[in-house]
Amino acid sequence: MASFRGTVSGWVAGALAGLVLVAGVDRAEAADAGVRNVDGGAKVAPAPAAKPAGPSPFTDYTVERPGKRVKITAADLPAARVNRDVDNPPRVVKRPKGAWPQAPAGFKVDLYAEGLAEPRLIRTAPNGDIFVVESKTGVLKVFRGLLATGKAAWSGVFAKGFSWPFGIAFYPAGNDPRWIYVANTDSVVRLPYKSGDSEARGPAETVVAELPGGGRLRGGGHWTRDIAFSRDGKRMFVSVGSKSNVDDPDTTPAEKERADVLEFTPDGGGRRIYASGIRNAVGIAVHPRSGELWVSVNERDELGDNLVPDYITHVEEGGFYGWPWYYIGGNPDPRHKGKHPELKATTIVPDVLLQPHSASLQMLFYDGKQFPAEYSGDIFAAEHGSWNKTARTGYTVIRVPMRGTRATGEYEIFLSGFVTAGGEVWGRPVGLTVAKDGALLVSDDGSNSLWRVSYGGAGGKK
Repeated sequence: MASFRGTVSGWVAGALAGLVLVAGVDRAEAADAGVRNVDGGAKVAPAPAAKPAGPSPFTDYTVERPGKRVKITAADLPAARVNRDVDNPPRVVKRPKGAWPQAPAGFKVDLYAEGLAEPRLIRTAPNGDIFVVESKTGVLKVFRGLLATGKAAWSGVFAKGFSWPFGIAFYPAGNDPRWIYVANTDSVVRLPYKSGDSEARGPAETVVAELPGGGRLRGGGHWTRDIAFSRDGKRMFVSVGSKSNVDDPDTTPAEKERADVLEFTPDGGGRRIYASGIRNAVGIAVHPRSGELWVSVNERDELGDNLVPDYITHVEEGGFYGWPWYYIGGNPDPRHKGKHPELKATTIVPDVLLQPHSASLQMLFYDGKQFPAEYSGDIFAAEHGSWNKTARTGYTVIRVPMRGTRATGEYEIFLSGFVTAGGEVWGRPVGLTVAKDGALLVSDDGSNSLWRVSYGGAGGKK
């Protein structure tokens, strides 16, 4: 078995291996973002410059409505200041009368299912069945069909007895997968599967016996583990979040093999760190054309309302993304002042910076045919919502426009309305998947619902 990162040498090796080209913005965009190239290689940022004049790209729920576009660059970041004073978690209320998710003109939102137990990640099986994990209860559910009312025609329990499950993947790719893989917080298992199964046809088989596990955050660590396979089916990626906000892995054994993406073979062998310094990649996905791994990441807290941006980015094999010593390129975290100067020039700048503290969770590439053509290949991501910001942000589904296989650097609010005008939260997007008919399904563990977003053209209703 390969050795794992337990000391700084592992971090340095991963970072140096990451000195490769990070595409995602063209040269003009890179210059605008204050980004420079190191020996023609990884995109890194210089020390923070003076904040540019003009409207701030940092927003909150009062202006985060469908169609609003935002672009945050490294040059927009304020100076870091340790601030532990803000503790503004959502106190979820029952959905008020008349409250409903809001989508762009032409789209319609239906309540596909309700009464779930904190639904989390959601995936579509090749035959069109919708699989949803209820992490807290350790249950994997399946939903099938569509009634004229917009609701699911049938639902049932596919399997139960999991340990804080999150990630789901069907393997191998294609119309006839033989397995459903499920990522528990501390292991990866798989269940035998045949297309159309309504319940597991056999017991779970352990694929990876040990992952760095963790309970729910606020002291327990980042517990979600997502899972994805390479296009050729030879590699299995598993994301593992940090145990803490910014504890130093040099002196914290509990951070071993965390804040990274691990790689395995589909049978659990070949264990190694694929990329590191990624605080909490809750959602991961493989680009259907380029084959690159992409991640949706929760960055660190307690550096103020506008630091540090969450992000979505493609991942360089062997790349280092900063945590905990640096962020968004070579910006040093003041809580680790002077540590590891050798890593500053190797820290990669992510492709798309999001609102700090928005809690970006599951992501996907839209491969349906129902939405307008300009949505094809774009990223959708669920923003669960902030706790470490004075004015709430997140609680949305965003769209990340793509130009070919590269992000443009901006994002757009696609679905909002989960926060009342007075700041009360009733819904929290977590997962999303593309249904077989091209509609977008969204899981919401605030209202314990599944929402279905369809496109009806100019006459569509929200």
